[in-house]
Amino acid sequence: MLRCRPWSMLLVLVFCSWPGAFSLAQKAVPLTIEQRQTFDQELQTLQESLEALHDRPASDIADASIFSKGLQWALQYDQQFSPRDIALMKQAIVRGKQRIEALDANKKPWSTRKGKLALGYVSAVDNSVQPYGVIVPENYDPAQPIRLDVVLHGSTRPVGMSELRFIARFDEGDEKRSSAPDKPYIELHPLGRVENCYRWAGETDVFEAIEDVSHRYNIDRRRIVLRGMSMGASGTWHLGLKHPDFFVAIGPYCGYVDTHHFSETPLKNFVKVGPLPPHQELGLHMLDSIDYAANAGVVPAIACIGEKDVFFQAHVLMVKAMQQEGLTMVNLISPGTGHVIDPVTHAEQMRRIGLYVDKGLDRQPQQLRFVTWTLKYNRCHWLEVLGLQQHYAKAVIAAHLRDDEIDITELQNITRFAIDISRLSTVPQKLRIGKTELSLSPANTTRTRKIVIERKENVWSLADRKGKSPLTGKRPGLQGPIDDAFSSPFLCVRGTGQPWNAAVQAYSNASLKRFADEWQHYFRGELPIKNDTDVTDEDIRTRNLILFGDPGSNSLIAKVLPDLPLEWTREKLRLGNQEYPADKHVPALIAPNPLAGENRRYVVLNSGHTFREAELAKLNYLLFPRWGDWAVLQIDPSYTGSTPIKENVLHAGYFDEQWK
Repeated sequence: MLRCRPWSMLLVLVFCSWPGAFSLAQKAVPLTIEQRQTFDQELQTLQESLEALHDRPASDIADASIFSKGLQWALQYDQQFSPRDIALMKQAIVRGKQRIEALDANKKPWSTRKGKLALGYVSAVDNSVQPYGVIVPENYDPAQPIRLDVVLHGSTRPVGMSELRFIARFDEGDEKRSSAPDKPYIELHPLGRVENCYRWAGETDVFEAIEDVSHRYNIDRRRIVLRGMSMGASGTWHLGLKHPDFFVAIGPYCGYVDTHHFSETPLKNFVKVGPLPPHQELGLHMLDSIDYAANAGVVPAIACIGEKDVFFQAHVLMVKAMQQEGLTMVNLISPGTGHVIDPVTHAEQMRRIGLYVDKGLDRQPQQLRFVTWTLKYNRCHWLEVLGLQQHYAKAVIAAHLRDDEIDITELQNITRFAIDISRLSTVPQKLRIGKTELSLSPANTTRTRKIVIERKENVWSLADRKGKSPLTGKRPGLQGPIDDAFSSPFLCVRGTGQPWNAAVQAYSNASLKRFADEWQHYFRGELPIKNDTDVTDEDIRTRNLILFGDPGSNSLIAKVLPDLPLEWTREKLRLGNQEYPADKHVPALIAPNPLAGENRRYVVLNSGHTFREAELAKLNYLLFPRWGDWAVLQIDPSYTGSTPIKENVLHAGYFDEQWK
């Protein structure tokens, strides 16, 4: 651990707020009837004007829509507003109109503006508009590729005003000004769906924002940096170590790395996470970045923390985890400081990051050692893990390219993997796995450009499917748990037929409504919903289907049921060797959608996220999977949906690697 000298001037970033939260200190009051009517009318006008721009590119409309979307959420979820909030709402109306008028005149002045900008994109997850901030330096030349620094914000309680307060940090108007910084990089500030530690759709948001920025600016993909403070640092550990071939370096500043130890932080609002049911303990291996410490051997991590930071123990734990993997963690400690950014320490962090940026990302490393616990995170440069012996157990693969031979020096809990020949500096002729030597003929290495190796009956051999993943079993993109279905495009489907059991249908309807409310409030988008009779082949091909109801009410449940690891009749349902009366039990599960063929889409029964508003409204480290791949829920057979949902989880867990 290295100590950096303190400095008298500190840039203070409070753990639970962004800059801009100063408005919370001002007295907040309800809107008057006149104010409410005016805002509602202006919002309607903005939305109608945006609809009239339907022939413009979606990205252009998104840049204008971020203001009306922010105003809509503020009016829907907040009851009281400070003077600063009201000013931001009025400013959103002005700025929304300005961008709409510019687009209507076929102009887009913000596309060439330097300095701070607030932009937007349409998320593929739910077709919602999501805002992000960028800071373009004065010296940016579109003809020259430029470094991109992705900066993740700290924790903030999600409220209706969240978007408008976030946008206010970056929106300086669209006219050219002289406020642009003199830096050798563009900064991208994703919203991350506000508050989830960049998990689930929040994780997707970061990468979608990167792609949107890369379409607008000439980004050097070999020089993308990920950094952040507090929750942003936790997100940096999380995303950086699980996608170690994407970033040239990561810079976490004061961020947690696990669930259990972090939950024991002596703060009044913290909730201790004690021993959990076995399936929930396993699920933590998907999220806790400390389990992926070994991947810092691939992506350089330059960490910082204050000597008196209440979360100091988090970096101590990561130091030990890296030591166990044979690595030395760079941990710059600012003497005498708490949970703040010390400018001197931060400057040293940026200097060290710059050294890696100068070299650029090495896309053809000669040797790799990669660790994962799930096929959700399965790739590291030219290595891809395609099959595990057991999910949520540590999987390790280490490989070394020597001349014309690849030597697999370590292999643990992996049954199938691939080597992307096109990403290697030389074409290998041989592959060695322990005592097994496989010859790689020119046909193998030139026809597919990716060779797949699999273990059958304890013997390693080359797969004969030309690099394709198997059609059965857990595989990348189809590995669960239930919550993973909401990180990629999905569609909720309500049943319109005659239900087998009225109470089950009432529960399913209430569960869908609950999910819609939670998704809009906490994931900042309208939940995509269709009736089962309206689902198209395109929906099945491109989206995860989230089916609510039973085989009687939902025709799609009836269609997929024969291919699911579940028996379900009017009288009973069975998972594994357990049988339950069907009139007072509801199955919730995730599995590959048999209707989607090889398109790698999920089907989910009767569940949104398995964590609820109690966790979403509290602390982001509580957003871990509660049910795994499946659960059996006990309900009141007389339930009609007129009262709050009461569900008793009888059993929950994971399917095996063959979805059984």
